[in-house]
Amino acid sequence: MMALPGGRHLDSITLPSQRLHLMQVDSVQRWMEDLKLMTECECMCVLQAKPISLEEDAQGDLILAGGPGPGEPLQLLLKRGWVISTELRRIGQKLAQDRWARVHSMSVRLTCHARSMVSEYSAVSRNSSKEMGQIEKLLMEKCSELSAVTERCLQVENEHVLKSMKACVSETLSMLGQHFGQLLELALTQEVQELVRKIDASDNIYTTESTTGNLFSLTQEGAPLCRIIAKEGGVVALFKVCRQDTFRCLYPQALRTLASICCVEEGVHQLEKVDGVLCLADILTDDSHSEATRAEAAAVVAQVTSPHLPVTQHLSSFMESMEEIVTALVKLCQEASSGEVFLLASAALANITFFDTMACEMLLQLNAIRVLLEACSDKQRVDTPYTRDQIVTILANMSVLEQCASDIIQENGVQLIMGMLSEKPRSGTPAEVAACERVQQKAAVTLARLSRDPDVAREAVRLSCMSRLIELCRSPSERNSSDAVLVACLAIQLQVRKTKISALLWLLFWYVQGCSA
Repeated sequence: MMALPGGRHLDSITLPSQRLHLMQVDSVQRWMEDLKLMTECECMCVLQAKPISLEEDAQGDLILAGGPGPGEPLQLLLKRGWVISTELRRIGQKLAQDRWARVHSMSVRLTCHARSMVSEYSAVSRNSSKEMGQIEKLLMEKCSELSAVTERCLQVENEHVLKSMKACVSETLSMLGQHFGQLLELALTQEVQELVRKIDASDNIYTTESTTGNLFSLTQEGAPLCRIIAKEGGVVALFKVCRQDTFRCLYPQALRTLASICCVEEGVHQLEKVDGVLCLADILTDDSHSEATRAEAAAVVAQVTSPHLPVTQHLSSFMESMEEIVTALVKLCQEASSGEVFLLASAALANITFFDTMACEMLLQLNAIRVLLEACSDKQRVDTPYTRDQIVTILANMSVLEQCASDIIQENGVQLIMGMLSEKPRSGTPAEVAACERVQQKAAVTLARLSRDPDVAREAVRLSCMSRLIELCRSPSERNSSDAVLVACLAIQLQVRKTKISALLWLLFWYVQGCSA
């Protein structure tokens, strides 16, 4: 006889004829019908047993709403991976604060997320291996161990015992993080391998477009995934696409993906192995390609010649095609129909001027100074501090050449460069403020180098350059609070001497006066 809430019994309830029929037909159906009566009671028990947390971060508990649908293992891995990584970090923070109740509750939740990731990925993925199975087992064992040891910590009051147990929890958490990282990397590697195989084997435009789009989305998740893609042949497969005329409409997408992959050294190494620089040169110099395609090729060039990547200094194949690439990039700057195209082309030129000094001489021969300075007055092409940063970088690197000064004066360049000393951010975002700071600093460096030529120095004085420099030194807000800009402005004063008193001392006097005020 089954007891019900209120002390009633099952035999005291009159059952409908339909209910009696279900009892005779199927026990599962009967259970489902009885569940209507049991659910409310069960929910009440759960609610009564669950404490309402007073923690200030209780609202920040991570909940993964609506898992990915069938056939979306990559999205599943990325979502679950982000949640678990965040939980691991937060558990470490609570552990450092000795907040054992939160550590335990978050450990239980972490175990649920890990179990869900393993089971859901196994359900949607066609790829599985013995190695992955072993890591999954180790991961779940460590999750269970973490939950158990944190639960025991809740019952301990002795501080010395807790201290020793804390070290144990920390070690367990560290091992769990390692197993999770290994499992996630292995799973993502398998998915990347599948995508690369599809791109490599496909002769269908729509399949290749979809798969390349998925690969590009992965590159936006950070450098670790870019390394996996490069290692698993992503660069090779994408250049194969860029060498087939049937996929010409997919060149921009493939090149954009390549630019993202080449933010890591492994991507640049793979590009070198497949003669990628030669392919980029062919695209840039072929006017039959769309402007969008050539702009994306310029973006790849900008990425592989980045001064932040030490490996770019060993791109031997780049030297062979540099003249062709530089010529094509100058032409692209001159004919650019939008600010984005000009930014990509000028960024590539700016990085190349760091890459090799011969590039500056090539730019001088190609009248690049005129092209760049004319673009400064075209708001359609140059309308952000990021673009002006690229222009002034090129001018600063070219200004080491003696013959550069006459071209600057001829194109009214001194006045334009002085205008860059007044660069101000519009939005106030950290990125834009940093870009404005770079523009001011590089403009000052350019003027300092050019002022070795007496004609440039006289022109700078005629345009009241000195008063602007004093203002920059006296007012931190005018130079975006940058000490680098201050030092660059002082360097100009060393070059421009128009009185018997040293201009540097004069500038320092005004700077001290401004600080004391």
